[in-house]
Amino acid sequence: GSCSMLLLTEDSIIAARDKYGRTPVIVGQKDGAHAITSETCAFPNLGYDVCYNLGPAEIVEVKADGITKLKEAEKTMQICAFLWTYYGYPVCEYEGKNVDLMRYESGLEMGRNDDTEVDFVSAVPDSGIGMALGYSQGKGVPYQRGIVKYTPTWPRSFTPSTQERRELVAKMKLIPNKTLLKDKKVIFCDDSIVRGTQLRDNVKDLFDCGAKEVHIRISCPPLIYPCKFLNFTASKSDMELITRRVIQRLEGRHDKDLQEYATTDSPKYKAMVESIREELGLTSLKFNSIETIVKSIGLPKCCVCTHCFDGSSFD
Repeated sequence: GSCSMLLLTEDSIIAARDKYGRTPVIVGQKDGAHAITSETCAFPNLGYDVCYNLGPAEIVEVKADGITKLKEAEKTMQICAFLWTYYGYPVCEYEGKNVDLMRYESGLEMGRNDDTEVDFVSAVPDSGIGMALGYSQGKGVPYQRGIVKYTPTWPRSFTPSTQERRELVAKMKLIPNKTLLKDKKVIFCDDSIVRGTQLRDNVKDLFDCGAKEVHIRISCPPLIYPCKFLNFTASKSDMELITRRVIQRLEGRHDKDLQEYATTDSPKYKAMVESIREELGLTSLKFNSIETIVKSIGLPKCCVCTHCFDGSSFD
């Protein structure tokens, strides 16, 4: 596990960031007052400006007369890459790196290197929008809304505790636009594939709406290792990941040759991606590389946790 915390005392707030800084803790300032959050989107409408990012394992105490450092920051950071890929709200910044700009840059890079012929690029909203806009620009094809989110009040579809509830939320929150999709070849940009259940259902709906081809582009690499620190993928076992189920079919064991499967464009990586494509009924499927993700975030690789992609970690 990994844990950051805020402690509210009678006359102060004590803020502590987790050992390797996997989640952010950020101090804001307004007219001499201070506030603390993990998401910078909490500040603008309250009139606060970001003034300080706690470092890994750093502890501070905030009182009416200022901030006192109780423990110095450690040097080793492993902030979670999934914050930018999926979890972060678009206007948030972590370590000064904006979420939506990162998604745009990752899509731009991927679009520049894709020769697939399509009529337009669409997002699987909401977290696929930034990537799709960049992808459209990089590839030089129009961006259109082939899928629209029904309402922002539906929760994240991976968070409900039961698969039945997850599928219901996933189904209810997205509406395909039949008029735009009919007889069209479309690239859809999405943030990740965890279990694959909701994407398979979405793809069926897109073809039922008349789409001629459905190409999926994923902003992050395949998720091969469950997160053991923050559990952002909400996986209770390895076999909930579609990658592990595919590896089980291909190898007879779900944990065999994982590093080969995690290596972009290796023979086993390609076999895994092709098997996922077939299972989901896609015309084509491509994932971004770890290198593109790290480049788009804009921090050194040693400062970014990519455990769910390649198994690397600081325990």
